[in-house]
Amino acid sequence: MQREAMEFDVLIVGGGPAGLASAIRLKQLAAEAGQEVSVCLIEKGSEIGAHILSGAVMDPRAIGELFPNWKDEGAPLNAAVSEDRFLVLSENGARQVPNMLLPDCFQNHGNYVISLGNVCRWLGQQAEALGVEVYAGFAGAEVLFDENGAVMGVATGDMGRLKDGSEGPNFQLGMELHAKYTFFAEGCRGHLGKQLQEKFDLNAGRDPQVYGIGLKELWEIAPEQHQQGLVIHTGGWPLNPDTYGGGFLYHLENNQVTIGYVVGLGYENPYLSPYEEFQRFKTHPEIRRFLAGGKRIAYGARAIAAGGLQSLPKLTFPGGVLVGDDAGFLNASRIKGSHCAIKSGSLAAEACFEALAGERQRDELTAFPQKFEQSWLYDELYRARNFKPWMAKGLHLGGLMFGIDQLVFRGKAPWTLHHSGPDHAKLKKAADCQPIAYPKPDGVVSFDRLSSVFLSNTNHEEDQPCHLTLKDAAVPIRVNLADYDAPEQRYCPAGVYEIVRDESGQNPRLQINAQNCVHCKTCDIKDPTQNIVWVVPQGGEGPNYPNM
Repeated sequence: MQREAMEFDVLIVGGGPAGLASAIRLKQLAAEAGQEVSVCLIEKGSEIGAHILSGAVMDPRAIGELFPNWKDEGAPLNAAVSEDRFLVLSENGARQVPNMLLPDCFQNHGNYVISLGNVCRWLGQQAEALGVEVYAGFAGAEVLFDENGAVMGVATGDMGRLKDGSEGPNFQLGMELHAKYTFFAEGCRGHLGKQLQEKFDLNAGRDPQVYGIGLKELWEIAPEQHQQGLVIHTGGWPLNPDTYGGGFLYHLENNQVTIGYVVGLGYENPYLSPYEEFQRFKTHPEIRRFLAGGKRIAYGARAIAAGGLQSLPKLTFPGGVLVGDDAGFLNASRIKGSHCAIKSGSLAAEACFEALAGERQRDELTAFPQKFEQSWLYDELYRARNFKPWMAKGLHLGGLMFGIDQLVFRGKAPWTLHHSGPDHAKLKKAADCQPIAYPKPDGVVSFDRLSSVFLSNTNHEEDQPCHLTLKDAAVPIRVNLADYDAPEQRYCPAGVYEIVRDESGQNPRLQINAQNCVHCKTCDIKDPTQNIVWVVPQGGEGPNYPNM
């Protein structure tokens, strides 16, 4: 059976801020030039925004370049930042860092507390109004190459396959989507972007990418505890000072707050659980007081590419580009990525439109990295380049040295620090580490994993091939359990991985509860043997985030 094919000038894989900005900018340029450019965007979520999760405080610079009248046009940036607080937590206390001592990257005047999912829904409406063909519920499952080895598009995933891979009664073959240029905008640790980086050796000469996992909840809180636009960031407790991470609490409109926690995935102790650290964080008196009498509405998690400028791969290859967090365009020091994603997509679109106007196709869009290096985005990431390497040295030393980097050198110190290695290689053996005793959830501000996954509205057909694949089925027990006490049980924020035993407590095996997966990609990143490979499930499956 042969797949049907559709032809476009440009195909965009991923409906996040980078992909949508790419599509919008292409159509804007075509309209200005009086030309026609066909643009197709596919999104694996059930709708635009369904899989989008971010803190988020947004710098409006990039969206303002894309839509100078974004306020009048109804972009959902409604809660201007009214106050910044940076707290250093001890177990029961908190010390606020005076704002005059905070580097510019922690100052949020002029920014907005947003739901990035809702911003993407609005961008999706703008894209469709400009004539972009948007297809939600279609996952890019396979990269397609032409006879010269250039990327010529993607194939969407088959629908209706059974668990053993055979064709079920509702089987439907995926489609081939061909294009002159293909943009990969899948977000952090993109399934296809990862393959392209390996095939075209895009990481040669670059630092390894390093990651964090961000966990987030949306709460409706008591009006007297709400201060629209208040932005709180924290460092310190509950993590030990040697482990990178911190919390945030952002006040949206309508008595809603987003609360979350980021843990760097370069941590060493296999007993550490980012999910449990997040739940423990909420019990701190300075945080808990905001949640008193409130109601938790939603939960989710997503990995974050935090390596910065020195970890960016080569952005181009024959026939395509990487944009947004598929490449790693995120400013970890500012805890912001959406403006970087939008700008990267816009720059790539400009390079692509020039190529199309010159009647080129499937070559390398070398103008894209050139435009990036001449942009404010490059300057911003350059100034932030030493943040993550310094913070890898611990909260106290790292915080001091990065403060000097920013306040004394203004981000232009005459040195560039580098990342020491990939996150999965930093995990120590369980025998060399101390187990961590986490408190049981109280059901008031802290909760178990399964009740949290329920609030993510996650759904996967159970009778389909598992999208969490193992290179070697024996490794989880022979290596991960034996050497690391099965850390996948703890680093997964959704209870996907479980070691089960028989009635006598013997014969352990790894059980993969794939239906719980919130598509955070942490397992693909942190598995110490790199034995777990995340691939796309059927299109439209996974979480359905309402306002994240």
